[in-house]
Amino acid sequence: MRAQPTRGTRVPRQLRQPRLAELVAAELRERITSGMLRDGDALPKLEELLEEFQVSKPSLREALRILETEGLITVRRGNVGGATIHAPGHQDAGYMIGLVLESRNVTVEDLARAIRRVEPICAALCAERTDRRRTVLPELRAIQEEMRRRRDDDLAFSDLGRRFHEALVALCGNETMKVIVGALEAVWSACEREWARRASSTHSFPPAETRAAGLHAHERLLERIEQGDPLGAARVAERHLERSTLYAVGDATQTVSAAAVRSGRPQPPRRRLGASVEAGGPDG
Repeated sequence: MRAQPTRGTRVPRQLRQPRLAELVAAELRERITSGMLRDGDALPKLEELLEEFQVSKPSLREALRILETEGLITVRRGNVGGATIHAPGHQDAGYMIGLVLESRNVTVEDLARAIRRVEPICAALCAERTDRRRTVLPELRAIQEEMRRRRDDDLAFSDLGRRFHEALVALCGNETMKVIVGALEAVWSACEREWARRASSTHSFPPAETRAAGLHAHERLLERIEQGDPLGAARVAERHLERSTLYAVGDATQTVSAAAVRSGRPQPPRRRLGASVEAGGPDG
């Protein structure tokens, strides 16, 4: 009979051996996140991977399924099959955050309050960059000029307004903020795309005066960034967001949908049971 462990004796736990598929997936994942395999690259062909890793076809296919589930590759099946690399970015982080927010029934209004607090920090960081005239302002001004040209095109103006705010975050110069705030911006952009679709179908976009006010706020923000005034840039950004995000919030009971973040396409608004319907729209 096997001796029973005495009191206080630690029973060794059997460690689970990782499967071959997990080991192969881990190696390929590391190559993607390290930049060895870049966004848009084709993954080596099945035969090459089998030769390199010396595993069975089922194990290799399972490894690819793991990476596909993580959003790191897209697998095309059939005679012209293959896999394309997708380097992880703020859109992927936004989708995961969106799933958490959706699982907690977080409202669009709650998300808007967060955006109003964190995006001004990125505006301040843009103003602090010593190379802002070369790296930040040209891109933001190009978007601003395009917004002026397209101010009579409802959907284009709304989309360009989102691009302006996303660029403000992407150009802040702090990688951690770019990922974290960029992920929230991806979720918020999905909410605004949904608002734009509904506003277009109901002819309820904000009037010309509201769009002009949004463009003026952007202009003042660009001035503060050019002057190297981080506090001023943050104040202008916060005041602008207080006004512009009110439109897309609309119905206070509308909740976040993660599916819209991944697809990049508008999704039907999700609402709590018993909630009423309708919303408003952003000024860019």
